[in-house]
Amino acid sequence: MCILFVAYQVSKKYPLIIVANRDEFHHRATKALHQWPDSSIIAGKDLVAGGTWFGFTAQGKIAALTNVRDPESIKTDVISRGQLVTNFLTSTLPITEQKLQLRSSANHYNGYNLLFGNLEQLQVFNSHTLEFKSLAPGIHGLSNAQLDTPWPKVIAGKQMLKHYLSQQEHPSPLELANLMTCSQRPEDQALPSTGVSIELERLLSSVFITSDEYGTRSTSVLLYRNDDNISCHEFSYNPLGQQISQQQISLLKTKLTE
Repeated sequence: MCILFVAYQVSKKYPLIIVANRDEFHHRATKALHQWPDSSIIAGKDLVAGGTWFGFTAQGKIAALTNVRDPESIKTDVISRGQLVTNFLTSTLPITEQKLQLRSSANHYNGYNLLFGNLEQLQVFNSHTLEFKSLAPGIHGLSNAQLDTPWPKVIAGKQMLKHYLSQQEHPSPLELANLMTCSQRPEDQALPSTGVSIELERLLSSVFITSDEYGTRSTSVLLYRNDDNISCHEFSYNPLGQQISQQQISLLKTKLTE
């Protein structure tokens, strides 16, 4: 996952809205959004390592992942970060113990941000700083640095989402996904310096990324209504940035049973 935006307690009818782009190599085998067999997870699936980048459960647990861009610290002998999402969605441990595990295992993965929680509380853990940040009501953006780091595309996406929600009482999944297809790039002087080449910095600087080998593979839109209806829509794209498929799963949140 490259970038996501969260509208938390902004809309009375939709107290949680998440829109997220997954950027990945086009050749990496993937299964689209689905209910995982013999599991509570609803998500797409990375068929190479078995994890996912964004998912939720009927009990209202939500998790999403972004990488932290730091090429100098990349390790090859680490666990796939997609396991972090599945671990949270399936864990029965108290949240305090899960947070201890995240801190103690951070060096087992390459750098990441994990958004996790439920409607009552959402947090982001950054594996570089080992800090947890709770989301306050408002519009938030998370890319490949820390929560709300003011990269140009984070600022642009937050502004687009804020403007759209101010105009729409009933947000459209397709219209929200279309916000995430913005391919506008900032001027070079506004680019962050993350240790990659200027050419790659330019490529990665837009909300929606298009190239032959690597780019935005899908957009996920999660709408959590105030009546506990949760719907997730996934729009998939080819290397040209053209939409090629769409999936949708809707359900009513269920309570955990003892």
